[in-house]
Amino acid sequence: MQLLYNTGIRLYHFTIRLAALFNPKARQFVMGRKNWKKKLASKIDKDSPYIWFHCASLGEFEQGRPVMDAIKKQFPGIKILLTFFSPSGYEIRKNYVNADVVIYLPMDTRKNARDFLQLVRPQKVFFVKYEFWPNFIVELNRQNIPLYCISAIFREKQLFFKNNFMGKKYRGILRRFDHLFVQDKSSCQLLKSAGINNCTVSGDTRFDRVAAIAAGSKTIPFVEKFKGNSKLIIAGSTWKPDEELLAAFVNNSADIKMIIAPHETTPANINKLEQLLKKPSIRYSKIKKTEVGNFQVLIIDSVGLLSSLYRYGDIAYIGGGFGVGIHNTLEAATFGLPVIFGPEYKKFKEAVELVSKKGAFPIRNSTELNMILNKLLNDGEQLNESASASKNYVKNNTGSTEIIIKKVFNNTYN
Repeated sequence: MQLLYNTGIRLYHFTIRLAALFNPKARQFVMGRKNWKKKLASKIDKDSPYIWFHCASLGEFEQGRPVMDAIKKQFPGIKILLTFFSPSGYEIRKNYVNADVVIYLPMDTRKNARDFLQLVRPQKVFFVKYEFWPNFIVELNRQNIPLYCISAIFREKQLFFKNNFMGKKYRGILRRFDHLFVQDKSSCQLLKSAGINNCTVSGDTRFDRVAAIAAGSKTIPFVEKFKGNSKLIIAGSTWKPDEELLAAFVNNSADIKMIIAPHETTPANINKLEQLLKKPSIRYSKIKKTEVGNFQVLIIDSVGLLSSLYRYGDIAYIGGGFGVGIHNTLEAATFGLPVIFGPEYKKFKEAVELVSKKGAFPIRNSTELNMILNKLLNDGEQLNESASASKNYVKNNTGSTEIIIKKVFNNTYN
């Protein structure tokens, strides 16, 4: 299996280099790893202890961030190395304040793993959620460097639990972890049924992250002026199908306001969105030139504002549910907003649980969206009940970071 895997890694590397000739993201992937040893050696302080965190992309970073923040707070003398697999994670979080070094993860070859660990010499290593790189894992194990997986979630259909040759080999990868911190009981039960007993149900660290966002949120004066005394719908990470439904609703509504933060903020996409809207709308980039309260729709044509906007909302709509899947629902739920999204949500555990608690509402079409929005906007009791369900759901699921820190650092946590 190792020979087959290593051959596959080299083939993947060749393919991505070929794709880099035509694809900008693939080019970032390749160029970001060019001369990685030289880049890493120039950034590493050989006299300092490091803890290494690896995240596939931005979503996994949000799960690893609470643990990194906690380590930096409790152990300020320890430095953090953060690696990403995907350009979408690296480019957005390469300046993360609590990471002392941020680079791309080198390709998972045996030589890269040995060279990487020789340069970093980490005291502990955390892989977040789904990251299982065999050559790095084997080398960490060989050097007796403690390795942990956090916010993991396992399902019976995964290769790890197949009763065949490949399943046996992949279970061997999991056995090399010193401890696996999983999101739910079923994941831990699956691991134990496969003979892997070093697991703890700690929950999802994203709850700690969004709770921290809510606790540290600041006032945004232009949103206060925009909202006034109206009910406000915050639509986050929307795609075209979401925007068509939302535009149709707001075009027929006189007494509500809406902020739309599209997933794609390109000028072309913003122009298309403006064409859908029949009510007065304004872009965030232009609000300094006019009185923002005169408009009914505010379009956020930049990134980085969404999580702070939710505190002003009465209802949230989360995009992506008419495509491959919804975006982050917890950022809205932590502020006590009822959440609405499209039908593709069932592979997201938190979304399913929010629906069961009546803090979230899936919709399939314009008729269902209008019905849910009108119900929440016109029935104060229903709005309050759904808002409380969302807020309590997040509150009741925080604490994962503390469990991890106590277990990894010998029951010390401040």
